[in-house]
Amino acid sequence: MSEHVQVAPTFAPARGLVTRRQAAAPSSRELVRHSALFLLTFISTTCAGIMLGARPSNVPEPTTSGWLGYIFYVPEYYRRLVADLLWQALANPSLLKSGLTFSTALLTILLAHEMGHYLACRYYGVRATLPFFIPAPPLFLAGTFGAFIKMKSPIPSRRALFDIGLAGPLAGFAVLLPVAIAGLLTLQTGTAPSGEGAIIFNDPLLFQLIAKFGRINLVDASPNPFYMAAWIGLLVTSLNLMPVGQLDGGHGTFAVFGLRAHKIIGQVAFVVVAVTAVLGFIWHGSPSGFLYTLLLLVMLKVRHPAPEAMEPLGRGRTIVAVVTLIVFALSFVPFPITLT
Repeated sequence: MSEHVQVAPTFAPARGLVTRRQAAAPSSRELVRHSALFLLTFISTTCAGIMLGARPSNVPEPTTSGWLGYIFYVPEYYRRLVADLLWQALANPSLLKSGLTFSTALLTILLAHEMGHYLACRYYGVRATLPFFIPAPPLFLAGTFGAFIKMKSPIPSRRALFDIGLAGPLAGFAVLLPVAIAGLLTLQTGTAPSGEGAIIFNDPLLFQLIAKFGRINLVDASPNPFYMAAWIGLLVTSLNLMPVGQLDGGHGTFAVFGLRAHKIIGQVAFVVVAVTAVLGFIWHGSPSGFLYTLLLLVMLKVRHPAPEAMEPLGRGRTIVAVVTLIVFALSFVPFPITLT
């Protein structure tokens, strides 16, 4: 959603069970295209990071005379907001530093996630693209719609499906841990936004555990760039680990339990998320859960291809599956945000 591997992981298949193909290296044209998307996403996420500390000044509203004025009102006002944000960053280097910190931390987490998938594909000879990073317009969400890779050849075995599916979220989580610790250690209390219209980012279990052991006060604390990068990374991790369709969790579920159980577990997960979305809107005033529900509904409609061989997973992968379940529990937040 490579560098040469010298030593296979302990849960790699035994020689002879699966014939691994050789995956072709990316072309120069592909390298340029993926690098350009990454650069655009770096710029857009930097703008999002600047927005964490900046506040729009008195931006003059565009004139609305005539029908052309009404048509161009929204894009012109948006342009003025972005220009004001960039001007603040140029006038205040600390804002630019905040944006670069957020962008670097977030993209490092996303890159680790996607490269986990990509390197696992390379190991098993599955043809796959380099990560596609999707930039978002400035001031929109986190400055990115995420990243993904596209597999272009069948997955050769059950073990390959398991490894490729779970390598991404586990690699991303490993990189995310130090970012989360840095974010919580540098929190400033007494600066959280309050009053009507404030957005409260509810803490996942990982943050709560780090805060408990580090004796960190999460109450009335204002998010910083590291905190927000880790928070978004955990949100992406938990969403990808949903056991639905061709999400990473769906791959793992199919590999562990098979086709029939994969379908049933996916349907149950969809119902739970749909109910949670309604409760989140009622209790927390947040409609974000409906976006997750829509995404899972789409994923339910996508058929999951079966691997070419369904050999046993083995004890090592069973342990990895349990670890992945723990990662999901540490990452998942039933109600990510509260709108006051």
